[in-house]
Formats: sequence, structure tokens, C-alpha cells
Amino acid sequence: MNLNETQKDIAEEFSVFEDWLDRYNYLIELGNDLPEIDPQYRTNEYLINGCQSKVWLHAELKDGKVEFKADSDAIIVKGIVALLVKVLNGRTPDEILENELHFIDDIGLRQNLSPTRSNGLLAMVKKMRLYALAYQAKSKQNQRK
Repeated sequence: MNLNETQKDIAEEFSVFEDWLDRYNYLIELGNDLPEIDPQYRTNEYLINGCQSKVWLHAELKDGKVEFKADSDAIIVKGIVALLVKVLNGRTPDEILENELHFIDDIGLRQNLSPTRSNGLLAMVKKMRLYALAYQAKSKQNQRK
């Protein structure tokens, strides 16, 4: 399934909920299903700046695809980062950088977050894209050798 198909699936999943209280509960469920992050990545080095809550993000390039691991100390934020991981995990750096994350607006997430959580969401997306950019540059450098 490509990145846009995954985003469409998420929009369909959220469309079954009529109000935002149900959507927040679903976000919490998604966060609870997020695989545990290795404790070595729950350090200040992996904290995302710009988030009011603590959000840890680690990425590795495996077989040309970016593998993300994430966690948060806040239940809603953990659900938000779980959504981002669901969409971006296992993608090539090019896929991550070339596609817009329209599901955020499609499900009404940005409009229903407080300004501080919205800023945190943008910081998470930015950090994930920075990882992809770094891996893309590294891959191109390796190809030139």
C-alpha cells in the first residue's frame, strides 16, 4: 500500500466517528498500540523540540526504507505520533519527502488540536522529514562513491 492509500485508509477509519471525543478515544487506542521504544531512545537526544509534551523519535534506514520508533508521555500526543508512524514508517526517504500529509486535514486533526499540540504536530512532521532528508542525502552520497 502506498503512502497516499494509507492516508486514505486513515481518513476512512476516522470517518466512522461522529464527534471529536470518539476520535480522541481512537487516538488514545492507536497510541496504546504503538510498539514500545527501546529505553536507549527515551533520552533528551531523541526528544522533539517544539512539543509541549515529551515526544521521543528515533529513525533508522533499513534496506532503503526509514523505520521510525516513537513514544510520548501524553496519551493524545502518543496517538498522534502513532498515526504519523503508521503513515511514514517503512517508506523510502523520497516517498516521505515527496508526499504531503493530507490526512492531518482530511480527518480534521489540525483544526481540533490546541495551538500548542498543533505546533507539536508540526514539529513531529518536521523531524520525521529531516530524518528522511538526511537519509536521502546519505544515500546519494553513497551512490557517488
